Amino acid sequence: METPRDPESRLEPTDWIGCIDLLEFAVPHSRKPRGLTLRLYRLPIALYRLGLGGLLGSRFLLLEHRGRRSGQTRYAVLEVVRRDAATGAYIVGSGFGEGSEWFLNLMADPHCHLQIGRRRFAVTARRLAQEESKRELLDYVRRHPRAAHAVVRIIGLDLNPSTPAGIDAFARAVPLLALERSSS
Repeated sequence: METPRDPESRLEPTDWIGCIDLLEFAVPHSRKPRGLTLRLYRLPIALYRLGLGGLLGSRFLLLEHRGRRSGQTRYAVLEVVRRDAATGAYIVGSGFGEGSEWFLNLMADPHCHLQIGRRRFAVTARRLAQEESKRELLDYVRRHPRAAHAVVRIIGLDLNPSTPAGIDAFARAVPLLALERSSS
């Protein structure tokens, strides 16, 4: 007989976020991933290239953007914080802060493409203001408490994202962007 788990307990490998949680041991906290960890984080890109991006569901998207120095096409798979049904915008966050390459590239050139499953379209990135980010992250924590706590652990923050002070620190550490549909 299975015993009920405390919602604050460690995630099980069967949880959808479990695949990320299992990588936690290899992540150098609060630094960009490197080596084997980077390769593991980039595995979802291979799923999209094989036409299997739909397996990741609507909680993840493939971002196609331009390198700010090289001008080459770059890819990143990101978790969707929220999709705005009214505008069609996708809200995403940079878990490794303002130093993430994809984030820096979008700050230099906000025009990019995203793909969810087999749907692909042009978008323009807009950085959310701090208050807007706090509202989005508070909503995210309410909808996905386990995932929010896992993200906080993975990126090396020592806070409780369910508290006002925690949300404030979370929003300072994880910049959010709105990917809004564009005509190009």
